[in-house]
Amino acid sequence: MLSYDELTAPERAVWDAFPEGRQVDLRTGAAGEDRAEEGGRWGPARTVRAEVVVALLQGANPAGAGAVACLKLAGARITGQLGLAGAQIDHALWLEGCWCEQGVDLSGAATRTLVLVDSRVPGVEAGLIRVEGRLDLRRSRVESGAPSPLNRRATALSLVNAQVSGAVNLNGAEILAPGEWAVSAGGLVAEGGVYAQDGFAAHGELRFMGAQIPGGLHLRDARLEDPGPRGVALALDNAVAPTLDFSGGFTARGTVRLRGAQVSDSVSFAGAVLDGPPGGRGHALSAPLLRAADLDLAFARPPSGAVDLHGAQVSRLRDDERSWPEVIELDGLVYGALAGDEAGGRDPVARRLAWIGRSPGYNPQPYEQLASWYRRDGHDDDARRVLLDKQRRRQHTLPPVARLWGYLLDATVGYGYRPWLAGVWLVTLTVLGALVFGAHSPVPVKRGEGAPFQPLVYTLDLLVPVGGLGQRTAWYWPQDGPQWLAYALIALGWVLTTAVLAGVTRVLQKN
Repeated sequence: MLSYDELTAPERAVWDAFPEGRQVDLRTGAAGEDRAEEGGRWGPARTVRAEVVVALLQGANPAGAGAVACLKLAGARITGQLGLAGAQIDHALWLEGCWCEQGVDLSGAATRTLVLVDSRVPGVEAGLIRVEGRLDLRRSRVESGAPSPLNRRATALSLVNAQVSGAVNLNGAEILAPGEWAVSAGGLVAEGGVYAQDGFAAHGELRFMGAQIPGGLHLRDARLEDPGPRGVALALDNAVAPTLDFSGGFTARGTVRLRGAQVSDSVSFAGAVLDGPPGGRGHALSAPLLRAADLDLAFARPPSGAVDLHGAQVSRLRDDERSWPEVIELDGLVYGALAGDEAGGRDPVARRLAWIGRSPGYNPQPYEQLASWYRRDGHDDDARRVLLDKQRRRQHTLPPVARLWGYLLDATVGYGYRPWLAGVWLVTLTVLGALVFGAHSPVPVKRGEGAPFQPLVYTLDLLVPVGGLGQRTAWYWPQDGPQWLAYALIALGWVLTTAVLAGVTRVLQKN
């Protein structure tokens, strides 16, 4: 046990102020001297041992009647380790502008509001912590600590399976664990949300797998760098939150991974910069199986890596053609509405087809999804254009014979989505036949019998393979006549009829 006589002057000040919740400010007022980065040079007049802080938080100097004890300390050099693992702390801890010699260990502790602002801390281990209040690390510099039983890798800030009834505030903080885990918060429950804005910077991976953040995750204008060998800057696999805000200049040099995340409201990358893993290989954004009401992909510029949205479901998708990545994986993506096509420029349907064209390989689902959306919006013609483009892209995956038949269907009836093409061909061939046959004289099969020769009716009789108009069987051509054209029209009639039936069947089956 510590005795009052063993305490230094600054420690006695802290001891005496604690029962009444008064702040002890050891700062000099000189800006250059009070910066937490200079704390290693502060002398005895600004030094407080960690064991004094621990003793007070464990009830060494209890508050009197009617007072609320709280440890508030500013501008102190704290020597030793703040070891409070598993402790039951009934008082708030407020450190401002302090320099900690060793890391803070709060793993498994239960505490009130915990504030370490404008401070320098070599690692915070707070796995399994229970905080009745907020956890505030604003503008602090937290550096990588040693591996712990909860984190086998060096981690600057560990919040694994932590529960915070208020917000986790990292605004303006700098978390340093280059190539390692800057923040490890798998299973975190933060009722008030997680805020890492206003110049927040992380050197290392942020991990929030399975986190539940009812107040949302806010990384507006944050900067994520040095993700390490895996190349992941932020992992939010299976996280649950009402909103994920990566807008307003958010920058990630590494993969942002949202696999299976459940977002009841919006996910916004408006104005974000996603550089992807080093070298430009891999995914800049990986969001397979994402569920969100609103997804905004209007990046500040095209991501340097691919964007993976396969299997995602969103009610509304917003993007910007100017910021499309080179590769965007769309297979299985389901959306209720598309936004971003309202701006001027080229044909919106052509733009969306180019968007689908950035998806690797051929997958029919993105075309069917887009066509379905156009139909629901009342644009049936646009839906047919999409499905026609789907067939044209599909035919490049077919064997040569099937590909030839596809070209024929495309030229004659547009795979059934342009049936008027058959009418164009029919009129063209009918006019050609009538002109050629009108310039020559056929020979009747039986002289003096049958209807007189009619070039137009004769041509139609050749083109229509079913039934008959009586002309084809009543007349024939001598050896020097245009018998070749008659044979050609018969063959083309069968081809046109088959193509029309195939196209109509496809459309009827689809509808």
